[in-house]
Amino acid sequence: MSTLQVKTDLPFDELLNAVEQLNLPDLEQLMSQVITLQARRKAPSLSKNESELLLKINQGLPLNIQKRFDELVAKRQAETLTPDEHQELLSLTDRIEKSDAMRVEYMAKLANFRGISLSALMKDLDIRSPAYV
Repeated sequence: MSTLQVKTDLPFDELLNAVEQLNLPDLEQLMSQVITLQARRKAPSLSKNESELLLKINQGLPLNIQKRFDELVAKRQAETLTPDEHQELLSLTDRIEKSDAMRVEYMAKLANFRGISLSALMKDLDIRSPAYV
């Protein structure tokens, strides 16, 4: 784990500069912990089940996966994608679609737990459908 040197009474921009020093695994761990902290602060009275579902709903793709996907999409749009990269893009797309499907499943479970519709839950959580839907 990385060690950062920071002074007290840290302005936000300096905190962000310190975070930029983290390697990718430490950044991903920090993001996970920040999301957990945010969930606790937003809804301190959530049940354990709700908290776990919210964490799963808010968990994004690892940054390296998202970055690679974006690179491959850009290459596809530029029509410079190799056959191997095309297969990699298909594999990543499948992985992302499965992750998105699990996210919808978690949202449906949380909506059911709260006794509201999925669309009402999405509105409550400020989750918007992707533009391509």
